[in-house]
Amino acid sequence: LVAGFETPRSGRVLIGGADFGAKPPSARPVSMVFQENNLFAHLSVERNVGLGRSPSLRLTEADHAAVAAALKRVGLAGKQQRLPRELSGGERQRVALARVLVRDRPVLLLDEPFASLGPALRDDMLDLVADVQAERRMTVLFVTHQPEDAHRIGQDMVFLDNATVAATGTVADFFTKAGPEAFRHYIGAGPFGAGSRDVARKRT
Repeated sequence: LVAGFETPRSGRVLIGGADFGAKPPSARPVSMVFQENNLFAHLSVERNVGLGRSPSLRLTEADHAAVAAALKRVGLAGKQQRLPRELSGGERQRVALARVLVRDRPVLLLDEPFASLGPALRDDMLDLVADVQAERRMTVLFVTHQPEDAHRIGQDMVFLDNATVAATGTVADFFTKAGPEAFRHYIGAGPFGAGSRDVARKRT
């Protein structure tokens, strides 16, 4: 709904106070990173990121500088000429994130982008997203099935149960013994919140 791929039956989609509910995806100030990184296999890292500046890849000097800066920010400086198949899974996701950075939109949507990564690498990517959000003061909407991801970088949470909003609140509200019942059931916390403590211990 936020990105514009689905049309709401009612209500509005407000971004920065403006209603974008009737706007196509291309007209919305939104970037998105999917679980599959959507890189073009025949394009270099630099050109994959450059698509975020110009779909035609007619890049100016300023565009090339922005691409280089984004790759440096995500830890891929020096790898701009590699092809996606020459990168690890984590590196490919960093390329996708760099492409978001060069677009410089105020809203970032993340649809389980790190679900296929191992725990250590996933934590690194989560921390990178948190750092970028703080630097650019972006609004980040992060979809995840992993409670520890939300606990690590989240601020406000919306918990869905059977496609329905079951609970909302701050992260602190959720990860307590008195957290929402539906969420405690999801993480196996039981009546005393044991699962909540297990999730909290995973955060570093």
